[in-house]
Amino acid sequence: MDFDLFLDYVTKHPVLISALVGTGISLYLFRRWVAGGWCYSKARLDGKTVLITGANTGIGKETAIDLAKRGAKIIIACRSVPKAEAAQAEIIEFSGNRNVSVMELDLASLESIRQCAEKINKELSRLDIIINNAGVMTCPRWMTKDGFELQFGTNHLGHFLFTNLLLDLIKKSSPARIVNLSSMAHQNGDIHFDDLMLEKDYTPLKSYCQSKLANVLFSRELARRLEGTSVTTYSVHPGGVDTELQRHMTTSWPWLGIPLAILGPFVRRFMVKSAVEGAQTTIHCAVDEKAGQETGLYYSDCKVKKPLPKAEDEAIARKLWEVSAELVGLEKKVE
Repeated sequence: MDFDLFLDYVTKHPVLISALVGTGISLYLFRRWVAGGWCYSKARLDGKTVLITGANTGIGKETAIDLAKRGAKIIIACRSVPKAEAAQAEIIEFSGNRNVSVMELDLASLESIRQCAEKINKELSRLDIIINNAGVMTCPRWMTKDGFELQFGTNHLGHFLFTNLLLDLIKKSSPARIVNLSSMAHQNGDIHFDDLMLEKDYTPLKSYCQSKLANVLFSRELARRLEGTSVTTYSVHPGGVDTELQRHMTTSWPWLGIPLAILGPFVRRFMVKSAVEGAQTTIHCAVDEKAGQETGLYYSDCKVKKPLPKAEDEAIARKLWEVSAELVGLEKKVE
C-alpha cells in the first residue's frame, strides 16, 4: 500500500485505526506491567562463589548468566549432567566468564544430596551465595527415591537438607546469602502436619502450594537460627514465568492440552514473564545492597512483600523445621 492510499484508508476508517492503535498501546502497557520489577544494582561479585540448583534452564540459567557477568564463580547443580553441561557452555558464551562448573545433584535423592554437599565442602573454600532455584510443579503423585511425595520432597525437603549440609561453609564465607525460590502460590497452601505426603487427599496444586509455603517458612526460620552470623535469607516469588516448570500441567490435567495449544503463543507473548524477567527478583536478593541488610523476608518484583500471617507463624516454622530434620535425618547443628 503506497502512502496516498494509506492516508485515504485512515481518513475513511478513523474509528478502526484508533481502535487498533489503542489496542496496541494497551497491550504494550500491559506487557510492561507483566514484566514486573527489575534489579538495577551494579554490584560486582568478583572473588565470590555462587551455587544455583536447577540452573540448566529457565530462571536459574538466566540468574547464572547475570551473576557470571558480575564476576562470580558459578556452580550449577543439576540432576542431568549433560543438560547442565549444555547450559554451562551457554552461560560462558553469554557472560564471557569461563569460571562456571557443573555438579550432579538430584534433589529427589537424599543420597545424591549428601554426596554433592560432601563434594562441595571438600572442594570449595567459600560459598557466598546459594540459590535454591530447582523445583517441580503440579505433577501427578510421584515419589522421591526415599518415599517422599515428589513436590514436597524436592521443593522443600531436598533444599532443606542441602542447605543445612552447607551451612558451615556458608557461615565461614559471611556475609553470605541464601535465596529460596517460592511462589505467591504459598498463599493457598497449608502445612498438613497430619498428612505431609498427602496420602489421604492429594491434588497437584494442593501439594505445590504446600511446598511453596514451606519455602517461605524455611527462609524465616533459617533467618532466626542464623541471627548474628551475617548470613541473610530470602524467599522469592518470581512471577508467572514461561519456563519448563509447567511441563507437568497437561499430565495432571490432560484437558488443558487443547486450550494451551491454541492460547499458548498469546499467553507466552503477553501474559507471562520471560525467564530473564522472572530472574530479576532472585538476582536482586542475591546482590542488592539494601537487601543484604535484611533477612527472612519475602520478595516479589524486587520489593519486600507482606506474606499471609500463616507464612510468618513462628510456631509453624519451628515445627516444620523439626519435622523436616527428622524426615531427612539431619543432625542438630543450628538452634
